[in-house]
Amino acid sequence: MTSRYDNSKVVKNQDPMYKSLFKKRGIRFINQYKTAKLHFPTGKEQAQLKTVIHIWKTGDKYYKLASTYYGDPSLWWVIAWFNRRPTEANIYPGQSLLIPQPLDVIVPLLMQSGS
Repeated sequence: MTSRYDNSKVVKNQDPMYKSLFKKRGIRFINQYKTAKLHFPTGKEQAQLKTVIHIWKTGDKYYKLASTYYGDPSLWWVIAWFNRRPTEANIYPGQSLLIPQPLDVIVPLLMQSGS
């Protein structure tokens, strides 16, 4: 399945701030993923998608919804990004979330270099 890191660039971190840590570990640098810039679908792009409305209730978690709707809990970020609510702390019982579908359309749409 698609990972949010698939199109991420790997960079070498040699920041002097980590010098003592690198020395302690016997390394000169670490490789890190650059922060991805995800694209939010335009209205026209959203019209191509189907969405399922889910009413948030106590005990809900993004990873549980991703497991239920996508069969893969690691895709929790798709639901969070699409709803512009980065964490569960941003949602209250009774609020509705849109679960975008199908995955083979929404994930490439979010991952394209965007505006």
